[in-house]
Amino acid sequence: MFSTKTTLAKLIEISQERDASALEGLLIQAILDLIAAKAVVLYRLTDTHRANFHLTAKGREVNSDAILPAELKNTLMSCINSANFLEENHAQSGLTFYFPVKGVRNKITAVIAVESPKIMNDLHDIMEMMMQIYQNFTALISDNEHDTLTGLLNRKTFETKITKVFGAMSSTQARQGDQPETSYFLAIFDIDHFKRVNDEFGHLMGDEVLLLFSQLMTKSFREKDLLFRFGGEEFVAVFDCQQVTDMHRALDRFRKKVSEFSFPQVGNVNISAGFTQVRLYDTPGQLIDRADLALYYAKNNGRNRVCSHEALILTGDLKENKIEGDIELF
Repeated sequence: MFSTKTTLAKLIEISQERDASALEGLLIQAILDLIAAKAVVLYRLTDTHRANFHLTAKGREVNSDAILPAELKNTLMSCINSANFLEENHAQSGLTFYFPVKGVRNKITAVIAVESPKIMNDLHDIMEMMMQIYQNFTALISDNEHDTLTGLLNRKTFETKITKVFGAMSSTQARQGDQPETSYFLAIFDIDHFKRVNDEFGHLMGDEVLLLFSQLMTKSFREKDLLFRFGGEEFVAVFDCQQVTDMHRALDRFRKKVSEFSFPQVGNVNISAGFTQVRLYDTPGQLIDRADLALYYAKNNGRNRVCSHEALILTGDLKENKIEGDIELF
């Protein structure tokens, strides 16, 4: 075990982190150091239906997106569903202790596996305290990253999140060459005539519309999609998708879903959307500008529609300034 001074130093390091994924790495490194385990692996659940996990480990190398054996998946899902500590004894690797990891609102989002050749005294108590420290800090990070009204990511987190997308694109390109299988897209949604909602029904009902709209977004898109409220009635989302046509269809399905939804007292509302493909060497501002111009075109050409920036360039409805790199309307 480490000294009190070293333990406090680890806690200080954890408390300074403001990024949730980086916090995970610090957590498992701290556990590895504090209890002198052989290895510590964090299995983050990325797809509940398929029981897919993303792996982060200290003490041994892992493939972060490896396909896990069915037996291990069953153990991890049992730990998550029961919310209980589990213990297994493996003939080759020794003992493995599984601890559920709670995130925001006590939702279990991951499992930490502690691999040890022998039983460790006070392991359960130490892990319980580490899990509570982690949960407290993730709650603080979540509060800082999310919009108070809707619970979506807020505008100030956008640059950090999109920078990670650029990093993922760069990594994918390095593995798959110039034409990776997956592309990324950024979309901006705007509720049509939202001012009328506030004027006719009041701001409380306007907030209700925004809240219900954000819930429709969350239910319509995947857990891994990045959903932001940029302010007022404007929302931004970042998706990965194989084809631009698939992206357009997904956004148009969402547009129709919103138009068919009956908002209490207000009734039906429509949305307009503009989207653009993310390029590896884009800046966050360039991305927003292109999607915003496509949205602006949708707003000025009938509303209640989805427009692609690249498609509008091809049809000549928008033109690109080759010298300045800006986009202008005809």
